[in-house]
Amino acid sequence: MTENQRVKTRDVVAEGLYIASAATRLALKNRILVHILVDGDDFDSEAFVPDARETLLNLAAEADADAARTERERKAARTRYTDSGGTHDYRRRDVRNLRRREKQSQHVARELRARADDTDELRKLVADAREAAWSEVAKNIDRSLRITAARPDLDADYDRMRGARMQALRLVDLPKLRAHRRSVAKQQALRAEGVEPPPIETAVPGSIDPGELE
Repeated sequence: MTENQRVKTRDVVAEGLYIASAATRLALKNRILVHILVDGDDFDSEAFVPDARETLLNLAAEADADAARTERERKAARTRYTDSGGTHDYRRRDVRNLRRREKQSQHVARELRARADDTDELRKLVADAREAAWSEVAKNIDRSLRITAARPDLDADYDRMRGARMQALRLVDLPKLRAHRRSVAKQQALRAEGVEPPPIETAVPGSIDPGELE
């Protein structure tokens, strides 16, 4: 295999893993939204780790199935020398590319299973999915507030969405505020010791205005 082929294989595998991670985050985000907004349960990141593992393993199984199908196509193509009758009607000249695709799918499957065994990776996927879920909640709330001009009497779903706003405030905005305050306190302690601390980022504005929760 040439250097260009190795680079291409590496890029294809990386793209496959990126797509798998995105699909996992999307599946987790939807489960989190159902769990919190529909079932009304409190968020527990550890409760979603098994879901993240299951999703990755299912995607690994799909990659293995792709590899097995490509292997069958490659073996069938080895004895075919006539002109191809369509996109997936492979011939002898396609064997090398089919072998490469087979190995790429096998590599993706191995990497996904390795990630499924990595608790830190699973927790990161859950955390990313949580952020995506609450970002979606915040956008929907903001859209609803703009439409109703923040008047509860004009919003038929106000009472139901108020619970979602409180969840977003508790799980997103307040942790951000606490983290910012800890950074400020650390800066003050360093200055008291005569050390000039590095600048900290400005606190990220909350997705919810506490005044809108009443």
